[in-house]
Amino acid sequence: MASGSTLVTVVGIEADGMLPGTAVELVASADVVLGGARHLALLPPPLDGQERVPWPSPLRTGLRALLRSYAGARVVALASGDPLVSGIGTTLVDLLGTGAVEIVPTVSSVALARARMRWPAERCEVVTLVGRDAHLVLRHLAPGHRLLVLSADEHTPGQVAQLLAGAGYGASRLTVLGDLGTPEESRSEATAATWEGAAPRLHVLAIELAGPLTAGWAGGLPDDAFEHDGQLTKRDLRASALARLMPAPGQLLWDVGAGAGSVGIEWQRAHPACRTVAVEADPDRAARVRRNADRLGVPTLEVVTGRAPDALAGLPAPDAVFVGGGATRPGVLDACLNALGPGGRLVVHGVTVETETVLAGRQAELGGELTRISVEQVDAVGSFRGWRPQRTVVQWALTR
Repeated sequence: MASGSTLVTVVGIEADGMLPGTAVELVASADVVLGGARHLALLPPPLDGQERVPWPSPLRTGLRALLRSYAGARVVALASGDPLVSGIGTTLVDLLGTGAVEIVPTVSSVALARARMRWPAERCEVVTLVGRDAHLVLRHLAPGHRLLVLSADEHTPGQVAQLLAGAGYGASRLTVLGDLGTPEESRSEATAATWEGAAPRLHVLAIELAGPLTAGWAGGLPDDAFEHDGQLTKRDLRASALARLMPAPGQLLWDVGAGAGSVGIEWQRAHPACRTVAVEADPDRAARVRRNADRLGVPTLEVVTGRAPDALAGLPAPDAVFVGGGATRPGVLDACLNALGPGGRLVVHGVTVETETVLAGRQAELGGELTRISVEQVDAVGSFRGWRPQRTVVQWALTR
């Protein structure tokens, strides 16, 4: 639907049905009021001719046809609190464009939750699990860190508690703030390890994290953070690759020959808006990438089981590509290079003489950095200690 073809005013409504002062007349004068059944029931009786229409199901696919049917009408949509905090306002802007949507917010559930917890905005992080996998919480683990979780439903606290306890964060304090802003407002507390029972369907989950720091947000997690069968880009090499791949918000990485998925997972951990498609030919390894992604808090990472270059066809265009294996296979490097636009980054690792020869030739032709990386670690030599070298890796890094 073209931007500006339909004007929708999205009005935030408080939990008790109160509207912002400027929104009362907007709702009263609308030809059509859209909203959830609960929100529509909170409004006073409509004036003659006004339609009250509940959201379609499924929402996003049904919205287009619904809004087309009211083209030219004065349409008001109701949302909880701030319509742009995991709300219908975001969906409508995505569908219609910014020029076709007006937002009239009221106090949000996040603001109410911060007020109840006495948590300054700059000292807590908001995580939404509305329509999302609860494993997302695991990306944010850090001792003393505070989270405000926008829950999907009454089961979310139990799911989050189980995940936290399994990650060594069972001592984390969970506070369920139910029905904020209504006469039925409630508050219950427990640790992740001791959480039991149900929560109100409408609530915000406040978490004070308590546990060990096992996975930071800088590139180069310990190798044992990943389940693997030996096919793993080791820690120091991974940090070097990520520095050249340069993760940035909203950008997409192809992790080609993903192995355990370590590079793609760390790319996506760098920022909540980073995205990864991991391509792995071996089904067992592809399943392992999925498990690693869930455990490290990036469940939206996409896994494609297939062999490059064929498996790359039809994938969304990447902003960066990492090739951890298969660079000598015909067509792989060409497919990756052709997929990158201006500013796109390519990093390729090779451990064989044949791959080194290919990368040296490509660097001579196209430029970029060609680096040999050798890492040694202390190991036992009888009753003494000595340096044990890892396999030397050739790294080619190119920016288009």
